[in-house]
Amino acid sequence: MTTHLEALQGALAGVLGERVATTTALGEITLVVKANDYHAVMQTLRDNAALGFDTLIDLCGVDYSTYGEGTWEGPRFAAVSHLLSVKHNWRVRVRVFCPDDDMPIVQSVTDIWRAANWYEREAFDLLGILFEGHSDLRRILTDYGFIGHPFRKDFPVSGYTEMRYDAEQKRVMYQPVTIEPRENVPRVIREEKYGMK
Repeated sequence: MTTHLEALQGALAGVLGERVATTTALGEITLVVKANDYHAVMQTLRDNAALGFDTLIDLCGVDYSTYGEGTWEGPRFAAVSHLLSVKHNWRVRVRVFCPDDDMPIVQSVTDIWRAANWYEREAFDLLGILFEGHSDLRRILTDYGFIGHPFRKDFPVSGYTEMRYDAEQKRVMYQPVTIEPRENVPRVIREEKYGMK
């Protein structure tokens, strides 16, 4: 008797064939799709009756620049989606790597799942991944004047500028960061009977 996971693997292999690389870990299937095939594969995942992934649960960006403690050899940026088939009660993860690290671009899937709109905007805002075909790709979490993408691994921890409201001028002010860098040293308590009654 085939398990639920084996049935999903068979359905994915039968429909997608060689267009994806499939891995299974911890009871979850991950499909790795080439950027050129991404939109077509996502369309097939939704429209094919044998698969029926009708719901986009999540889409996020990932920066792999320090993955594996710097041993990662592949592309730096990826978009990762989690899909759900309500009909079959299946879940799958889809990963697409951006072919160019300097200008990370992948196809938008907002025409397939409308829910991708804000997720793609978030990945653009925080990691700088561009989604080709997105109708309104603009910042969603940071200020419109914000410079950089704060979830990139090379973004400075304290940022470059800070924003504050000036009550006297009655407007928002931008200024260089005024936080002094500090080193946190944990307090060590060396009392022999500390915490004992």
